[in-house]
Amino acid sequence: MLRSVVLGLGNPLMGDDGLGLAALNSLAATCAFDPPVELIDGGTWGMNLLPVIEAADSLLLLDAIDSGSSPGTLVVLERDHVPRRLSGKLSPHQIDVAEIFALATLRGTLPRRVVALGLQPGQVRLSTELSEPVKRALPRLVELAIERLIEWGHLPRPKSAVASSEAGSCRIAVFEPCTSSASL
Repeated sequence: MLRSVVLGLGNPLMGDDGLGLAALNSLAATCAFDPPVELIDGGTWGMNLLPVIEAADSLLLLDAIDSGSSPGTLVVLERDHVPRRLSGKLSPHQIDVAEIFALATLRGTLPRRVVALGLQPGQVRLSTELSEPVKRALPRLVELAIERLIEWGHLPRPKSAVASSEAGSCRIAVFEPCTSSASL
């Protein structure tokens, strides 16, 4: 079975920069998938996410992406455009993600399917709230993520239809980087 990972990126203490995590939480609250999808709260872990990315067959990144558009504008980057666009400093996480992609490409481990979905941020400053344009566009971003996962063979089921079993569920895993010196 193919392993699909949805990776939410961002800092929820920096306004619209927390969009990736807000989208991830909304996706997790909306539905479960069959076969299961791995939802990862990547926060701002940077290079520590390399093993998660390398282990995926399909990778969907959710993040605030600065494309110079109006706040709340949907941004879609397909696999070959993600590293190039991120090198143009489109996201507050671009350096880390660009480095991860460069290393995974060099190692031949970049997932075969990679898509970055995001919204143009309106404000990236100390705040736990998303700006109004980003809040309004968030449901469409989540819909687009679901559509992409359907294309990848994951059938959504409303959370209300999910039984108590874990089959087909998608729980959010909070990424914990390895701190052991033995792993370095």
